[in-house]
Amino acid sequence: MEKLIEQFSLGLFFWMLVIFVGLIFLLKKFAWKPILDAVNEREEGIRNALLSAENAKKEMLNLQSSNEKLVAEARAERDAMMKEAREIKEKMINDAKSEAQAQGEKMIAQAKAAIESEKNAAMAELKNQVSTLSLEIAEKVLKSELSNTEAQSKLVERMLGDAKLN
Repeated sequence: MEKLIEQFSLGLFFWMLVIFVGLIFLLKKFAWKPILDAVNEREEGIRNALLSAENAKKEMLNLQSSNEKLVAEARAERDAMMKEAREIKEKMINDAKSEAQAQGEKMIAQAKAAIESEKNAAMAELKNQVSTLSLEIAEKVLKSELSNTEAQSKLVERMLGDAKLN
């Protein structure tokens, strides 16, 4: 350090001081303002970018919430449509069941009526056959009993006696 003190020159110090002040003056006049302007512009650009990013974030949140609302509305509409479809399906099934039941009851009634009419026709046919057979048998019996005149007169008297009693 002693060597530095021994070599100290006042003239050299003066010129270095003048050059340093001149350099500071030149930098202040020509470089300092553009550098500060560039730094301020960059700071403003960063601030604007941060504001834009924050606005974009808010907009994304708004879009996300509106998308969620749309999805919820779509789900509610889908559920309503599914419920309506189920109700229509149930109504159609119930209508078809009641119509089928009515058709079945109508067919059963028609079948019962057909059976009843067939039964009545069969009974009438049976009565006709029985009456025909009865007449044929009665005719044969009468022919055999009435073949002689004495049996004929007894039968006429008996019938007359029965007729008076009634």
